[in-house]
Amino acid sequence: MCVSRCLQCVGLCLIPMAIVCMLANILLLLPDLDVHFLLDGHVTREATWATGLWGSGLLVCSMCHTARAFLQSSKTRGCCAFRGKVSCRTTTQVMYSCVGVLAAGSCCLVSFTGLSAGPLCLHNTTSVYLYNSATWSGVCLEPSGVVQWHVVLFSVMGGTSCLQMLLCGANIINSLLGMILGQSCCHNKV
Repeated sequence: MCVSRCLQCVGLCLIPMAIVCMLANILLLLPDLDVHFLLDGHVTREATWATGLWGSGLLVCSMCHTARAFLQSSKTRGCCAFRGKVSCRTTTQVMYSCVGVLAAGSCCLVSFTGLSAGPLCLHNTTSVYLYNSATWSGVCLEPSGVVQWHVVLFSVMGGTSCLQMLLCGANIINSLLGMILGQSCCHNKV
């Protein structure tokens, strides 16, 4: 297992994913790109919880310091460049990654809950419309296209936060293995 390559991948991927989650959540708060739906309370509670902003967005972006440390650690050449004595930096990376797993996990859970609950809209039927894409255009009268908007944005936010959770989890495992195994596994030649 090459610790430095894994760290470089995590560092390069977390920030764009956080930006995607923040943008998706902002767009969920503005159906039809109109703020009056938000001000009138016609936005789902899952969107107003804003886990894409604070969870997979700001908390993961606050890991920018850690992502920068991931990249700086991986600049030294060789797979065992990061392994060595247990350091404060390694422990900090594990703690930040644990926070990242929890933040991304909360966003993922809320996204899939919002996806299953469906959007708020002025509709002309009492039937379940979310699972029948043929009725999407005719069921919700206002805001127009809210079902597609809701499904696409919650799916993007949920999938991206799932990937963030996996990357942070992989970093935890990778860092812990580096702390446990230390340099001994790097110097043994098979």
